[in-house]
Amino acid sequence: MDGWESRRKRTPGHDHAIVRLGQRGTVAAIDVETSFFTGNYPPEAMIEAADTPEEPSEADWITIVSRSALKGDSHNLFAIDHARPVRWLKLHIFPDGGIARLRVYGTIEKDWGLVSPDETIDLAAMENGGTAVAWNDAHYGHPANMLAPGRAPVMADGWETARRRVAGNDWCVLKLGTAGRIERIAVDTNHFKGNFPDRFSLRAGRLGDEATLEAIDAASRTWPAIVEEAKLKADHVEKFAAAPLSEPATHVRLDIFPDGGVSRLRLYGKKA
Repeated sequence: MDGWESRRKRTPGHDHAIVRLGQRGTVAAIDVETSFFTGNYPPEAMIEAADTPEEPSEADWITIVSRSALKGDSHNLFAIDHARPVRWLKLHIFPDGGIARLRVYGTIEKDWGLVSPDETIDLAAMENGGTAVAWNDAHYGHPANMLAPGRAPVMADGWETARRRVAGNDWCVLKLGTAGRIERIAVDTNHFKGNFPDRFSLRAGRLGDEATLEAIDAASRTWPAIVEEAKLKADHVEKFAAAPLSEPATHVRLDIFPDGGVSRLRLYGKKA
């Protein structure tokens, strides 16, 4: 079986596994998947969580999924009501059996207290809590893809809009992991050869209580430009210096002219 399966328990007790999350975050839902485990899945499971830099002690664990029944060969989904970020999970299975996959869904909450104010970091990186909050088109790829680690392995692993047949241009607004001052920018059009944007511009600012697409669009249009409209090249990493702002930014607006695809966007700077 392509999963975790413990041996048949012949003594009192139960089995458990401790998992360190890839990134510290607030958990919204967990899927305890038992696919292909039919006569050997655990009848019940419980999940605890902790937020300690090193492996937790017994006193650090807090229950976020109480002991609950599982179904075999199924997705067992649990909504999580725990507002605090965590770094660790402890999966208990009663008494033994097999789990194919453990999927943990939520929002990255980087511990910015561990980052020095003098350290240069990618403020928009997905692993640092960056995400996309608004966009006008995501026909071939979500704008959050641009914030993923590494270079895009394929063209689909980027933000690409449909071919524009009307006036105007495409855009998206991205939320930084934390407020900061952007110093350097890299725009990567890896794999985009006949469909990269001809030009782009980048604005930075702060969002207030704007919640609708229209409100975010209107507010972000007025932000100061940190990169004025500039040409891009096919299948290439283009680097730019960011114009300084009077205050730290929490969001950026990327405009591409008129349309096309960007595989990665890097916003290097320092936290505020």
